[in-house]
Amino acid sequence: MTILNNLYIDGQWREGSGDRRFPVTNPATAGELARFAVAEEADCLEAVEAAGTAFAGWAATAPRERAELLRSTFEILHAEREEIARGISEENGKAYADALGEADYAAEFFRWFSEEAVRVGGDFRLSPSADKYIVVQRQPIGVSLLITPWNFPAAMATRKIAPALAAGCTVVLKPATETPLTAARVVDALARAGVPAGVVNLVTPDPPGPAVAAMINHPLVRKLSFTGSTEVGRLLLAEAAGSIVNCSMELGGNAPFVVLPGADLDAAVAGAVIAKMRNGGAACTAANRFYVHESLVDEFTTRIAGALAEFRLGPASDHSNTLGALVSTEERDKVAELVDSAVEEGATVVLGGNASEAGAFYPATVLSQVRHGSKINQAEIFGPVVAIVGYRTVGEAIHLANDTIHGLIAYVYGPTGEAMVVAQQLEAGMVAVNRAVLSDPAAPFGGVKQSGLGREGAAEGIEEFLEQKYIGVDFQVTDRG
Repeated sequence: MTILNNLYIDGQWREGSGDRRFPVTNPATAGELARFAVAEEADCLEAVEAAGTAFAGWAATAPRERAELLRSTFEILHAEREEIARGISEENGKAYADALGEADYAAEFFRWFSEEAVRVGGDFRLSPSADKYIVVQRQPIGVSLLITPWNFPAAMATRKIAPALAAGCTVVLKPATETPLTAARVVDALARAGVPAGVVNLVTPDPPGPAVAAMINHPLVRKLSFTGSTEVGRLLLAEAAGSIVNCSMELGGNAPFVVLPGADLDAAVAGAVIAKMRNGGAACTAANRFYVHESLVDEFTTRIAGALAEFRLGPASDHSNTLGALVSTEERDKVAELVDSAVEEGATVVLGGNASEAGAFYPATVLSQVRHGSKINQAEIFGPVVAIVGYRTVGEAIHLANDTIHGLIAYVYGPTGEAMVVAQQLEAGMVAVNRAVLSDPAAPFGGVKQSGLGREGAAEGIEEFLEQKYIGVDFQVTDRG
């Protein structure tokens, strides 16, 4: 596998101006995979300038031509899916099956937005007073700064790059320093597909704060799209306010998984395993708080503990392992601390609960009798831990589920009619009813409350990178009798 470990600015792979590099490690083995180029602030601003120079030409490119380039990128990523998955596993730690699923999901955004690129609409209508025609045009917003996290290093990049390019925007991508190699592979696929120089740029500042602030405040940057924690999102929104930069934010989650009385327990347990354990629990969509009716809670706990006991923990290099490492030992220790705090607050460990001494591994863990409002109940766990809370009435379950600052996604299992009634009352941007996977490039992804602003994917995804321009036209009609 070719390792790409440099910045990509104005169509060139290059070292940073300071000749500094940072290590990228395999969290399962602590072995060094590469040393990636550090982007100095000057490099980041150069990338913004390159995107600014390329913007007019890219925006003027025919939508069909942009669509074909995105489609070609999809074909490259699809053809190289297994190689990409191996790379994701190596630097992120996730199990190979999860990495392969991400590789496929990531590629799909280029296929979807290649089709959306040619469908940007507008409007033409007569004003009510008939004094003019109202023309509404949708135009690309401009240079877009895209900041992505480590947990889905391919998919979070493609979910932003694809709609931005489809809309006619140029971009500067800043991936997480834990997983820059996968981001570089995505950018390389775009370059090989023929995307012009300057349209896509890749920078990796370390530390990121000052350089990101400088880019946000550069007058050419008109869009910020960020996926990450709510805490960092608040800081970026405050920074963007100074220049009134348009922002899309996909922030933290604290997803409730509600099991209603009368639920099919086999389906609920199977769904809970998928909703919790996809990506080893390191997903903003991961089920985080399990609210199970008192008539089912004991059996649900026993069954899910039995299902999670079947997970095989180990390095992703062994494809038979179904639970890989977390991205770092720091992340492992955060999960361990949350479990320990839950036990101190009265929870019982039914399964797992012990961090590994070597590697960033944490076992599948089930906690029963968790107290609502406890530390683990308020935090985004980002690990393979099921925290179960019993409840008495459906009204109580709805209250508990909504008792959070977050509102990204929620899960409900139960008889369809009752589940749909509950889904309507849950404060979340997305609700999965009797199913465990909701993410789809064709669906609008995003949250409410402090889980974010805007939507990614679907037709709504491209709208985030477009501005509306109103033109009033006075058509003079001359009587040529």
